[in-house]
Amino acid sequence: MKFRFLSALIVSVLFSVALVAQPRAQMNESKREMTVSARYMLVPAADNGSMARLTLTMDGESLLGEPQTIRLASAESAAYWIPIDMADKMGKKVTVTIAGGVADDVRFADLIPMEYDEQYRPKYHFTPYFGWTNDPNGMVYHDGEWHLAFQSNPYGTTHSNMHWGNAVSKDLIHWENLPLIVAPDSLGAIFSGSSVVDANNTAGFGKDAIVAIYTSAGRMQRQSIAWSNDRGRTFTKYEGNPVLADPAHRDYRDPKVAWIDDKWVMSLATGEVITFYGSKDLKNWEKLSEFGRGIGSHAAVWECPDLLRMEYNGEEKWVLLVSINPGGPNGGSVTQYFIGDFDGKEFHADPLPYPLWIDWGVDNYAGVTFGNVEGRHVFMGWMSNWNYSNFTPTRYYRNAMTLPRELSLKHNGNHLFLASRPAAEVYAARKQATEPVDIKVKGKAYIGDLMDGFDGAYGMTMRLTPKGNGEYGFRLCNSLGEYAEFRFDPAEGTLTLDRSKSGKVDFSERYITTPIVTPVPEAKSYELELYVDKHSTELFINDGDVVFTNCVFPNEPYDSIEFFSDGKSLKAEDVTVYKME
Repeated sequence: MKFRFLSALIVSVLFSVALVAQPRAQMNESKREMTVSARYMLVPAADNGSMARLTLTMDGESLLGEPQTIRLASAESAAYWIPIDMADKMGKKVTVTIAGGVADDVRFADLIPMEYDEQYRPKYHFTPYFGWTNDPNGMVYHDGEWHLAFQSNPYGTTHSNMHWGNAVSKDLIHWENLPLIVAPDSLGAIFSGSSVVDANNTAGFGKDAIVAIYTSAGRMQRQSIAWSNDRGRTFTKYEGNPVLADPAHRDYRDPKVAWIDDKWVMSLATGEVITFYGSKDLKNWEKLSEFGRGIGSHAAVWECPDLLRMEYNGEEKWVLLVSINPGGPNGGSVTQYFIGDFDGKEFHADPLPYPLWIDWGVDNYAGVTFGNVEGRHVFMGWMSNWNYSNFTPTRYYRNAMTLPRELSLKHNGNHLFLASRPAAEVYAARKQATEPVDIKVKGKAYIGDLMDGFDGAYGMTMRLTPKGNGEYGFRLCNSLGEYAEFRFDPAEGTLTLDRSKSGKVDFSERYITTPIVTPVPEAKSYELELYVDKHSTELFINDGDVVFTNCVFPNEPYDSIEFFSDGKSLKAEDVTVYKME
């Protein structure tokens, strides 16, 4: 992303220049030799700590690859302790070097001093065990497991030190965090990309090797690869990296690769277009074509593409996902899409009323689909917004992923569009349904105990049928008087979310508290699926025709609901709440 690239690069370059500019005798550099005496090395840090660079060496080898930027604090002022797993180095000597600070408070412990189940930690969405995350990467299904890599800063809770984190799941709901996939090296930080299962050993790394294709983001952006032959537990970087470079492009990133017909096809974000490349072996690439000039939104550079072969009424169609930041219809980060045809070389978009958005909410960005999945298009996005993602009120981690979603093509009477509904695995996780409730609303109707015992994490379904032309909707509420209001306006054909009184809203001046608006097709009634998970709301209307993803931060969980109608009346039928397990 333009923001993430510039911010990480500028901070890294300026800090490095500042250190180099100091006479060596005056450099504030602290070295300390320690014996590994417990599983975790712990480094005290805080988001408002002093900028420093951390290096660990053992037997002349750097354990972290490149020095890592940290926000160093004292033991007394630490907001969190950066955990570094040293389990396989017990009893060995390690030298801790901190440029820009002192290493006096670095220590070892068998447990990480953190509250994992902190206030806003989701129950059924993926989050990193510790640290920052943004884009989902390397998403692929293999040997019964869903593999999720992700942009990760394992050395802090704000954007920096981009690695690929690593997690696997059997059901897309419960995730196991694994050791990091790839770390920054001399080519730069590790930016977004994808993974494939090389069933035919085209790259020579072994049959069914998982091959990760990612952006090496240094002074220029280039594409590199790494592979795994142990079911994605460890990866080896290809010694011939980078495999693709173009000095003419400053923004040159986020490779999404798939086997199409008789070759690997890479969709790559290159400025304000998507460039397609072809390869037989994942190492040697040739340019096929470009797409995007003069079509869609160009409010910012294009990012995180995904090219999908889909079907509608027996006809093959292709969909291209492209994320931009900023430029969303409600501010900040958003993903647009194009529908058309791909002939193995060029993508041609159908003449539709672009831009088309996959989600009108403000907290679904950089989403792509899992590879190596037959007959399904399973999508997952980053559930945050670059406007305020560095400042959300969590402590030991930052940001989460959306629920997995099934993408499909539908027709709205005028043209094809891309719908998304919760994946089948989400429905399988819905347990312990409450008895359905029917409510006839004249003015307001309040239900105070429907979500009791769910601790702010639940799914909810209902059918809303208005009578008259007035506005109507519902509020998720708590006992503090905080609420998130979803309001339908038939005259405007819209649904808005007002989160101005939803809880914590002052953690960032760029947190969007003005009404967030999505168009809603006219219908006699609306089937709603709403998923609430501590700090997130994901609303699906009429089987995924409308999707609306937005984060909120109530000071206590929403445990009640209030329906309202400015018209004659509103029927809220089959209101049911589910525990998600």
